Amino acid sequence: MTDTPHTKVLFNDTCPVCSFEINHYAAYAQKHGLRIQFDDLNGPDRAAWGIDEDTAARRLYVLKDGALTSGIPAFLVLWQEMPKYRWLGRIVGLPGIRQAASAVYDHILAPLIYRWHLRRKARATRSAP
Repeated sequence: MTDTPHTKVLFNDTCPVCSFEINHYAAYAQKHGLRIQFDDLNGPDRAAWGIDEDTAARRLYVLKDGALTSGIPAFLVLWQEMPKYRWLGRIVGLPGIRQAASAVYDHILAPLIYRWHLRRKARATRSAP
């Protein structure tokens, strides 16, 4: 068996919401020896994903066994990889709940977090020497 992760997560580590949640998952994965790699979209690893920075900042992406998912489907893949969170994936993956969760993520949460990201980025640019 190789140590190469078969599941990869692309997230925005400069986003306080994203980093809080995903770094929690990363710590859990590391503690339990799970083969999940967490890539910050602001680092050099993003290039291997073939996703530009703006697109990557808009939502969570997960690559598992060559299949790329984003949004709630990406969370479902990630939660399935972590025994502690499989129950959450089963619940959110139920018909009706999955569609509602996707609608809330796609139309409310992800756009809100993305706009917050753009404001932080603009502030950083204005305050840079």
